[in-house]
Amino acid sequence: MKPLTARERECLLWAAQGKTSWEIGRILGIAERTVNFHIANTCTKLDVRTRQAAITAALEWGLISVRRTAFANPARNPARAHAQRRLPRPSPLPPTNPVC
Repeated sequence: MKPLTARERECLLWAAQGKTSWEIGRILGIAERTVNFHIANTCTKLDVRTRQAAITAALEWGLISVRRTAFANPARNPARAHAQRRLPRPSPLPPTNPVC
């Protein structure tokens, strides 16, 4: 098995934390297509077919370890900042009509 590059491990680590290729690209400052390229190389090196299988294999072989990071909080993650914008909740009571 060929060793993983630092960038391949980094992309795989973010993928293991549930980030999409687009989000990983935003975090690392690279294109989404480049992230997919690194993930595909990782799959080839680990002799697996899918991103999830690559994550599992890398975790089992100790190539990556998943820890909670500062970016686990969506408020501190620039790629997920939109998740914090919420619409106001509607009132559970119907509006009252004043009787004249």
